[in-house]
Amino acid sequence: MLNFIKEQINIIKYRDPAIKSTLEAFLYPSFRVQIYHKVSKFFYNRKMYFIARLISEFAKRRTGIEIHPGATIGKGLFIDHGTGVVIGETTIIGDNVTMFHGVTLGGTGNGKTKKRHPTIGDNVFIGSGAKILGNITIGKNVKIGANAVVLKSVEKGSTVVGVPGCVVEENVKKDK
Repeated sequence: MLNFIKEQINIIKYRDPAIKSTLEAFLYPSFRVQIYHKVSKFFYNRKMYFIARLISEFAKRRTGIEIHPGATIGKGLFIDHGTGVVIGETTIIGDNVTMFHGVTLGGTGNGKTKKRHPTIGDNVFIGSGAKILGNITIGKNVKIGANAVVLKSVEKGSTVVGVPGCVVEENVKKDK
């Protein structure tokens, strides 16, 4: 856990130019909610669902960010400002993902045993208010514009904007 805390502090200091001191990192909702998520995920993986959800509900009320205990989050997630972010149960988030306030990684349908939420690749940037819905895959190095609504999978290296989301640029950093 100590390594995770150090990594998160460094990520916040690197990705947010507004931070002036290491102590400020402890004030970031992104930092706090990910600690809560690690604890709730521990209980979720041991089928202690009520305790896991209780912790995630507490985290939501404290930070304004809702992460279901079943969500899988890679290293280096940074949620800037954070309020209104929702990350669903079967969501998978890769490494070094940045997202802003109001982002929804949501499900479609009500099936209880299948994957209902998106898979987000490594090095993805998700702008404020974007909605990524359903069992779709967002490839590596994708940029999702603010308020975009993405309902279909996106190839790596693309930029997506609009409602519904449309690819406006392809093959950017596709090899990483």
